[in-house]
Amino acid sequence: MSLFLPKLTCKKDIDEVIKGVAEKVVVLRFGRDEDSVCLQLDEILSKSAHDLSNMASIYIVDVDKAPVYTRYFDISYIPSTVFFFNGQHMKVDYGSPDHTKFVGSFKTKQDFMDLIEVIYRGAMRGKMIVQSPIDPRNITKYDLLYHGI
Repeated sequence: MSLFLPKLTCKKDIDEVIKGVAEKVVVLRFGRDEDSVCLQLDEILSKSAHDLSNMASIYIVDVDKAPVYTRYFDISYIPSTVFFFNGQHMKVDYGSPDHTKFVGSFKTKQDFMDLIEVIYRGAMRGKMIVQSPIDPRNITKYDLLYHGI
């Protein structure tokens, strides 16, 4: 659990942040406070929050308290990190089939900071999808799960 990052506890709060934060990347970390990988990611996010304060606002979302968004973004693995800019969902090409979210923890603080900078610069140019600057070896590999097909 991160004591330094704000928590969003319901759909209304999440909607307000997504729609209300202007000219910054909104970072939503979906996960659980007791999960060890979430804690690892929270440490990276909280250490980066001050350095990125001009470009990003970072929030923690408990998957159990926001089931609407958990289903909408198909959060099957935690932690999953989703990005928005001026109310628009930002997609990132990580070299994986899913461009809607980053799954797992970032390996380094610099990986996260580089990604936010690329998303911010791309969004300021009107792009809705950007190419990930993270070394592919530092990106968690996973298979997409399709339920009920």
